[in-house]
Formats: sequence, structure tokens, C-alpha cells
Amino acid sequence: MVVWFDGTSEVDCSLDRVKRVAGNAGEHFVGVVGLMPGLTSVELVEHDGRSVTIRTNEGLMTRTDVSTVVDADRVVVEFDERYEAGSKLTVKSHFSEEFVPSDGGVTYRLVISDVSAPGLLGFFYRRFGRSKIGNSLLAAQKAFLEASTD
Repeated sequence: MVVWFDGTSEVDCSLDRVKRVAGNAGEHFVGVVGLMPGLTSVELVEHDGRSVTIRTNEGLMTRTDVSTVVDADRVVVEFDERYEAGSKLTVKSHFSEEFVPSDGGVTYRLVISDVSAPGLLGFFYRRFGRSKIGNSLLAAQKAFLEASTD
């Protein structure tokens, strides 16, 4: 496993809130992806127990092997992602998201690993996209969980 991005964020919500949200991967993923910069259209195409397909204005995102582990003191969500941004860029990666209680709510840790993206655009994505993509996902997750109501 080659780590491409590893970051944390403090989220003002309860672990129980995260547990409820994590129970519906389709709604959760669409909600978070919809808050990413530059994505003006986000639509759930397909969802079953282990995969989610989302269409955005940039392309098609497929998250497979979705695994959610809910313990008394943490929630861990892992999945593989294939994102086809038009016909010029396909990115494959593995995501691990961990939520643990903290003084102000929960600490959210995002690890993106095993990123592959062929071609010249892929090179630029792998080389220069790490911070922008990772930090945007941290911020989107935080905004989604803090804005959501039970």
C-alpha cells in the first residue's frame, strides 16, 4: 500500500451521527461528492450493498468493495474507487476513512492509497493533485456531516 494522501479533520458531530450516515453508503457518498469543488452535477446511478456508482459533470465514479465496520468507539469505511473523468483520465485508488470520538465531536482521518492514473494527465494528477483532492475531501466530509440533521 503506497499512501498518496493522509489527513485529519475535526468534525462537529457525534459518532452516533456518523454511524447512522454510514449505514446508507449511496446517500452518504453522493452527499459528500456533491460538496467537492467543481462538481456541479452529482447523481446516484446505482447502489447495492458493496458498490456505488455516481455520475458527475466530470465523469463516472464507481466505488467497489465498500466495507463499513461500526464499533462502539469508531467507524471505518473502506472502498476502491475508479473515476473516469471524461475520456482522457481514469484514476484508480483505495480509500480508508476512520471516525473516532474526540472532545469536540469526531476526528475524521482520510487515507488515499494505491493511486494510479496513466498518461500525461495522470502524471499531473498523481504529482500535483494530492493536497487539493485530499483536503477537498476532508472539507466536504466535514461540511456534509455538520450540515446533516438526524
